[in-house]
Amino acid sequence: MLQDSHSTTQDSAITKESGKVGWKSPSNIAIIKYWGKYGDQLPKNPSISFTLSKSLTETEVRWKKGSSGVDVYFEEARNEAFAQRLRKVVTRLEREIPVIKDMFFEVHTKNTFPHSAGIASSASALSAFALCLCSIEQYYVGGESHEAFLAKASHCSRLGSGSAARSVYGQWVEWGESDFNPAYSNEYALPMDAIHPSFHTIKDSILIISDEEKSVSSSVGHKLMEENPYATIRFQQAKDRIQTLSKALKEGDWDTFGHIAESEALTLHSLMMSSRSSYILMRPNSITAVEKIRSFRKKTGLPIYFTLDAGPNLHVLYPASIEAEAKAFISSELAPLCTNNLVIYDEIGSGPENFITIT
Repeated sequence: MLQDSHSTTQDSAITKESGKVGWKSPSNIAIIKYWGKYGDQLPKNPSISFTLSKSLTETEVRWKKGSSGVDVYFEEARNEAFAQRLRKVVTRLEREIPVIKDMFFEVHTKNTFPHSAGIASSASALSAFALCLCSIEQYYVGGESHEAFLAKASHCSRLGSGSAARSVYGQWVEWGESDFNPAYSNEYALPMDAIHPSFHTIKDSILIISDEEKSVSSSVGHKLMEENPYATIRFQQAKDRIQTLSKALKEGDWDTFGHIAESEALTLHSLMMSSRSSYILMRPNSITAVEKIRSFRKKTGLPIYFTLDAGPNLHVLYPASIEAEAKAFISSELAPLCTNNLVIYDEIGSGPENFITIT
């Protein structure tokens, strides 16, 4: 569970010139995909995801007042490219979190999964960083409720990476406006309620078909949607599916869930291939894995499905009730398709963890 990082009185916090805070934040896997944006990182269509448990980023932020800047150490090695990205994020967030002006940040971060391989590393990394900055603000300013803290962290995460907005909550999360549920916003994500018990324990075995960095980043992919001839139809399709998927999640309807999950994955990659500057992120073994999963499902009748993020790696989705059968199939038929037989056996998670509180 998330913890409140406001652990001192406001009077004592005001005099503090430096400190550190740390958050572990998970990636998430979207079932209804967000692909295409406008304005200041706002989504062209709503999305639904669930938060993972083991695929996460661990980030420690050390700050000092009196100067500005960001240095980043990724897995103990200095990373100037990521530092440049976080400097832009800090500049953008200064209007949202005024207390971070004239602060220098030393960021130490690491992932539990291959970077830039299509497991939404930006979602976990940028949400972890935003949670750290929001904790610093709460430390100095105080006053906001736990729910308000999370909503602001989601909003700030979104300004760094759109899908990061969904990673500040555990379990099932929705982000984006829709006619079906006007309570949701483009500005920040919110958790979903009334989910069937079988979807509270969903398993996600991630096939690492390739651990190489993607040839085209998600940021570029979103930009290419601006001229995609199928964009308008796609955005409406996603909006229509929000209601259908929400109903399936509440009723425990795995057939409808699986149909949407697989269709959304293939639609996402079709959009990449139909862009003006077309590109393909799937690999031959990605297609082979898709065919094997569908064949196994047809043969056994078991509810085992797949989705993909913006990369070559498949997420194999199934209920906890068939875990033994699914793992046996994955080990024998799918793991040999992966780089070094690497499969991350993940599952739905409870959300970020504040592992270093400010004292």
